[in-house]
Amino acid sequence: MSFVLLFINAVITSYAQQKTDTTSQKNKTMTYQDVYSVFITKDLKASKEFYMKWFDFEIVFESGFFILFSSGGEKPISIAFMSEKHPSSPPSNPALNSKAGVFLTLQVEDAKSFYDKLKKAGLKMYYDLKDEPWGQRRFGVIDPNGMYIDIVEQIEPEKGFWEKYPPIQ
Repeated sequence: MSFVLLFINAVITSYAQQKTDTTSQKNKTMTYQDVYSVFITKDLKASKEFYMKWFDFEIVFESGFFILFSSGGEKPISIAFMSEKHPSSPPSNPALNSKAGVFLTLQVEDAKSFYDKLKKAGLKMYYDLKDEPWGQRRFGVIDPNGMYIDIVEQIEPEKGFWEKYPPIQ
């Protein structure tokens, strides 16, 4: 009789453990290798030259229709560009343009130094360096696709600025 009870207990314990393992697997968060935006472009070559020249992006992968860039460094970021002419380009998404409703923010450690470096090298500024009341020192440029690039440094916001904008409930 005690053998039967031990056997039943072992079966129940085993079943409960399998159930727990299955449940915990379902609740686990996906482990991502990387997350990056892919921008559809009319001019892949101009995008490649722009991001390499002005922002020191490195090519991770390149083909005749797609380029994946990385910023390198301690906390690398990735972005990619794809030719609108390639069949895998989403049919509902035209190439980037100034009315696409998207822009790219690059957060840097020292916006003024970066601004001075880019301006001295001849990059046309779209939005000159400014300290914003919400706590950003920023400037902006336009890439060859017409996309606005917002270069920001986090600084102290004006006193009371964020109190006017409480989190959404």
